[in-house]
Amino acid sequence: MKSILIQDTTREEREEIVRRSLDCGAGGCENCSACGLGGGEPWGMYQAYIDGEKEIAEINREYRARMVSG
Repeated sequence: MKSILIQDTTREEREEIVRRSLDCGAGGCENCSACGLGGGEPWGMYQAYIDGEKEIAEINREYRARMVSG
C-alpha cells in the first residue's frame, strides 16, 4: 500500500484518498449519521489533509479527543 502521508502524495491523490475512504457504498450521505454524531460535514473535516496542512492521523486524534471530552 502506498503511503498516505502529505509528503508522499499530491493534492489530487489526497482528494481521492478522502473520497474513497468516505465512500460507504450507500450511494450518498443522506442516510449517514456521522454528521449528527459530531463528525461534521465529512469533506470539511478532512479539508486540512487535502490542503496539506494536517495528516489524517492528526485530524482523527482531534476528532476522538472531542468525542471523549464531550
